[in-house]
Amino acid sequence: MNNDMDTNNQPLAIKATGLVKCFGKHRAVNGIDLAIPQGTVYGFLGPNGAGKTTTMKILATLLKPDEGQAKVMGHDLIKEADAVRSRVSLTGQFASVDEDLNGIENLILIARLMGYPSRSAKKRASEILEAFGLQDAAKRQVKKYSGGMRRRLDIAASMIVRPDLLFLDEPTTGLDPRSRNQIWDIVRALVSTGTTVLLSTQYLDEADQLADRIAVIDHGKIIAEGTSGELKASVGSGVLHVRLLDPSTRDRAQQLLSEALSAPVHLSSDPVALSAQLTRTKAASEALAALDANQIEVSQFSLGQPSLDEVFLTLTGKRADSEKQKEGAKS
Repeated sequence: MNNDMDTNNQPLAIKATGLVKCFGKHRAVNGIDLAIPQGTVYGFLGPNGAGKTTTMKILATLLKPDEGQAKVMGHDLIKEADAVRSRVSLTGQFASVDEDLNGIENLILIARLMGYPSRSAKKRASEILEAFGLQDAAKRQVKKYSGGMRRRLDIAASMIVRPDLLFLDEPTTGLDPRSRNQIWDIVRALVSTGTTVLLSTQYLDEADQLADRIAVIDHGKIIAEGTSGELKASVGSGVLHVRLLDPSTRDRAQQLLSEALSAPVHLSSDPVALSAQLTRTKAASEALAALDANQIEVSQFSLGQPSLDEVFLTLTGKRADSEKQKEGAKS
């Protein structure tokens, strides 16, 4: 098989082996391997400081790896860095547009920097603003944009010259649900035209909605990789959710369920709720019988497929919704 093809003979946007990046004695990236097919969305998930942003910066040629090798769009990351840069674009965690300029001025400036003649730059800026639904705010100062509008403009700036590969580092952090959905629609539209997207996100539903494959990163290593369905299946056959009548019985219920299931039982912020992954479905009835035998009353229970959040908790020991701080420049 060609090294630049995946197992289905599909061309790879990124092929990386053994990437390592150290900051002093800290190995922020500790042996990452990737094979990302072209024309797909690949998601990076992981706790704060896991190495997601650092990996993206390496692949975008902003940082040099200390070890390992990679090809991006068929070009060697180190030997052909200029060729890589000509094929990729990066939208970081913070807006890169000038707040004192208006929307169209920002895009014209970037187009001119990218080599467009003056008339062509104006034409391209207008096209992009319309495509991103920002034409009505074209002459408004960016400082007066909403958070969602700024983020759309930031991604629009990355598309002045349509990249073959777009790095999106937490593109919807801090946005309201409506703005997040708008960004999701933009990502889907980009991929439909052939752009490959490498997406770092702290939102599990975002990865579930957008990513064809997901890598869970912790302490600089990929600890799990696959489709959303494959990751959910990897942690067990299902998850048992239990709600109790009396919150004072929860500690005892946690102990009994843990013994019956031979698995950790997680407590929710809801004082009467518990949940646990199952290795076999039959264990659910045995666990509920143990509660009944000990006079612990259950108001409600359900059995379903693990959510991506529960996968995250199982793999990293942390809930995704507790990871709200952004990674620093050396994460």
